[in-house]
Amino acid sequence: MKVSNVLAAVLFAAGLVSVTAHAAGTCPNDGVVRFGVEPYESAQRMLPVYEDLAKMIGDKIGCKVQLYVATSYNAEIEAMRNNKLEFGEFGPLGYVLAHQVAHAQAVATFAGTQGKPATYYASIVTWPGSGVKTLADIKGRSFAYADPASTSGHLFPAFGLSKNGIDPDKGVKGVYAGSHTASFEALRNHKVDAGELNSEEIESAKLHNEYDPSAYVTLWKSEPIPLDPLAIRGDLPDDFKARLTSVLSSLDLHQLPEADQKFLASNENPELRTVPQTDAAYDQIRDLVSTLHIDLAKL
Repeated sequence: MKVSNVLAAVLFAAGLVSVTAHAAGTCPNDGVVRFGVEPYESAQRMLPVYEDLAKMIGDKIGCKVQLYVATSYNAEIEAMRNNKLEFGEFGPLGYVLAHQVAHAQAVATFAGTQGKPATYYASIVTWPGSGVKTLADIKGRSFAYADPASTSGHLFPAFGLSKNGIDPDKGVKGVYAGSHTASFEALRNHKVDAGELNSEEIESAKLHNEYDPSAYVTLWKSEPIPLDPLAIRGDLPDDFKARLTSVLSSLDLHQLPEADQKFLASNENPELRTVPQTDAAYDQIRDLVSTLHIDLAKL
């Protein structure tokens, strides 16, 4: 387990990432609303931002909100399936699986330009001197994926490879780094010949002065992908679901500290607010799963 994941687990177990809000209305789970987030970034970067976000949500719904930074994409899905989360932020592919097995319901997402749901993109990159000039050159070479249940870190790069005649499982020496940050570091330090790199990770690396565009060669880029949904567990009481849905779909992230705003803005959320989202927005993810004959149960 990565140090960052250990830190997240210790903080969560110790109750150090829970925040309390004023009581207002009925709250499920004995008054504690649990908010899950997958490890798309290092825990050290995510924790302070999502602690503040959890507190803001808690203040608005009138419940105690407890933050859970999962150790893997599937860990968050399993937590909701086992009724240990009331809502969470999922990656698009993770959401499709969570909807299937854990009754997750997309209700909101982050806003892009003109108040529409934001999008991002996946890409396959290499580095100068790797010996990889085209996608065809990747065959048989080491390749960094983020996580098996990651949309831009697995599903779309697998599609890109497949469309270019390379088996995404057997045609490359695939390595699952565990997160987009870890995948980026593998590329940055030339631990792999090629790998996935999504636009969110690029923006985050720029924020931390860790991205030099001349150090990477883009070989393939996806079409726009719908950004992470905020999803609630479908079996929650109707009155609470309505209240939580209303809050999650109309958050003004300008109310967060400036450092939090910079982090969230770097992740394809220029308007720093949330807007309503529906399950149907992720049908294109389902179509891609079908095209690649991916068994979600085996992710």
